[in-house]
Amino acid sequence: MQFHKKTLTAEDIKAKARELGADLVGIADGTTVDAARISAVDGDRVIVLAKRLNEGVARIRRWDDRHKYYNDELTLTHLEETSLELVYWLEDCGYPALIVPPTHVAPSSYDGDSNAHLEPLMPFTHAAVEAGLGTLGLNLQLLTPAFGPRVLLTAVLCSVPVECDRPMAEALCKGPSCGRCLKVCPAGAVKQWDRDWQACDHFRSPHGFAQLSEHLTKFAEEIDPAKRKQLLRSEDSFNLWQSILRGAGVVTGCRRCADVCPVGADYEKMLADAHAEIPENTPDKKRRLAAMTADSDAYRSKQRFIGVLKRI
Repeated sequence: MQFHKKTLTAEDIKAKARELGADLVGIADGTTVDAARISAVDGDRVIVLAKRLNEGVARIRRWDDRHKYYNDELTLTHLEETSLELVYWLEDCGYPALIVPPTHVAPSSYDGDSNAHLEPLMPFTHAAVEAGLGTLGLNLQLLTPAFGPRVLLTAVLCSVPVECDRPMAEALCKGPSCGRCLKVCPAGAVKQWDRDWQACDHFRSPHGFAQLSEHLTKFAEEIDPAKRKQLLRSEDSFNLWQSILRGAGVVTGCRRCADVCPVGADYEKMLADAHAEIPENTPDKKRRLAAMTADSDAYRSKQRFIGVLKRI
């Protein structure tokens, strides 16, 4: 193994990431997403990798379908392996590197409330915007030109001296004039260029730590031996056990907003026929959407990441 530094370009890194399996890759300046919080010596560049979610399970309309959770978890596993191989390649070229997984939350941020929303160590969607992969939508999910929001992200930190990408200038999201993410959301979590993250967490991690904590609390507080045995053998226990085995339903979960989003070159070709109708839409959601305007204070405060809205 050679440890001298090999001269690399941004395109060398992107080509290698694509060769290893990434569908999208961009490079952001580490200072724009405070990468120094993780590594003060190897955080000059944030290499953001994206892998598309497969379209077959995106055509399933139920938000709580375990086939979707499992397929998405396998995609995440693939992306993690791609990231690790890229790290080894960078280090073979003489540049120490490390992975920032999207599911990693700093334990020190947990305060004993299992229902509280916890942020990942890095703002991945913001890093992806800074790396030129896309822009944020009405509910602050990342939208990409090729796959809309139907991607998973990870990041590699490395102080390799290569050129950074630029954020896209024009918004991909159509804003409240579309609002399909709001119409479909089972949690009612979509706001005006914002999201109720705690409400969303219950659905996007349906068998996660909050549900495990709640289930074990019920078990601990139940004094009737027969009912305790029933809880132990319940469907909730079975789902939690299955999710602990693979992470399906813990790090993956509801993505109805991503499935129905019309942004992305893949949507008309692969998904539009399955999602023409939105059965979850309600009169209350229609009223909420009608009250929204695209050019709001919420939009202006986040315009750097949303982009300039098209006038419709």
